[in-house]
Amino acid sequence: MAEKIRTVDSLLAEASAAFLKRFGSKPTLAAKAPGRVNLIGEHTDYNGGFVFPMALPMVTVVVGSPTKTGTCRVETLTPGTDEPQYTEFAIDNLEKGKPKWCNYVIGVTAQMPGKVPSFDAVIVSSVPLGGGVSSSAALEVGVYTLLEQMEGVKSNIATIEKILKCQRAEHEFAGMPCGIMDQFISMMAQEGHALLLDCRSNQGRLVPLADPNLVVLVTNSNVKHELTGSEYPTRRRQCQEAARVLGVSTLRDATEASLRAKRGSVDEETFRRVRHVISEIKRTDEAATALENGDYNQFGKLMVQSHNSLRDDYEVSCKELDQLVEFAMEKKGEGVYGSRMTGGGFGGCTVTLVQARNVNQVIEHIDTRYKAAGNQATFYVCPPSEGARKITV
Repeated sequence: MAEKIRTVDSLLAEASAAFLKRFGSKPTLAAKAPGRVNLIGEHTDYNGGFVFPMALPMVTVVVGSPTKTGTCRVETLTPGTDEPQYTEFAIDNLEKGKPKWCNYVIGVTAQMPGKVPSFDAVIVSSVPLGGGVSSSAALEVGVYTLLEQMEGVKSNIATIEKILKCQRAEHEFAGMPCGIMDQFISMMAQEGHALLLDCRSNQGRLVPLADPNLVVLVTNSNVKHELTGSEYPTRRRQCQEAARVLGVSTLRDATEASLRAKRGSVDEETFRRVRHVISEIKRTDEAATALENGDYNQFGKLMVQSHNSLRDDYEVSCKELDQLVEFAMEKKGEGVYGSRMTGGGFGGCTVTLVQARNVNQVIEHIDTRYKAAGNQATFYVCPPSEGARKITV
């Protein structure tokens, strides 16, 4: 069966209780920010293309209070590693270090406009860590939304500037050269909608996704990924080099014809990487139109094409993700429209579009088949949810 998703109220209560225990007082400020699932459009954001995410009901909650000590004290209740759950850093010496999870907090603090006071904070999250559903962006945006409430911080800057500051924090402090999608959807999402984001113009178009007969099923393979290794930067570099060869600023402006014409100028692996990006940008645009038209069969077809391209051309899938997609598609015609890996890859989650009345049978089928293969999955039925918000404590 699908997991019960924790409410914001329960996360807030847990974080507030931990804050009182750790710091001896109640927090005065709070914020939440969601993770996201990308319905289609993978590894296109840093190539200036289209992505099509929606916010998840799983969120990161951050509670805190400003202080005058000059020292920031931060505790996380969901580190996901063996790293210390508590750390301190000086507000006037914002340098990356350990534990890794706190680099996101330090990075956002360093990007805040205006004068940030020192602060105490506690973090708790229901977003699966290492699941490819952007727990990192939820943390960044949650911290930003908390800190912008503090005196001395400028809160009247444009939303896109806030998003870019959170992205810059991940680039400079977490060492992850991510595109803009994750921070954008975490901050800008609206309930009942997916969002087609043009990563060249940084403009988004909301697309209704509120059909009660339709369910978005997120399945966690429980194979955790970490993209700060060589795989992600290597693929990004291959795309940048190919864009130079093709004479375009980003692969958004490349075409299948121009790629074929330059086939002799790039190695076979790079050719396949670029083929994925060009075809995925086109698929994503088509998928948003299909969803707007209620053509779920076409949307599902594009999802499967996307997965196959990510598996074969971009090579960021893994055996477990391929199995989950295969098992889901065994129910095509019995409620499943389409399925694909989602997120950066090498583990994490799949996303499946399912008829609401069939979702429990689909979950049971995938679960049985995945267990028979020696694995354990976790299932989430996810309505499109709202973006980051301040919370009253």
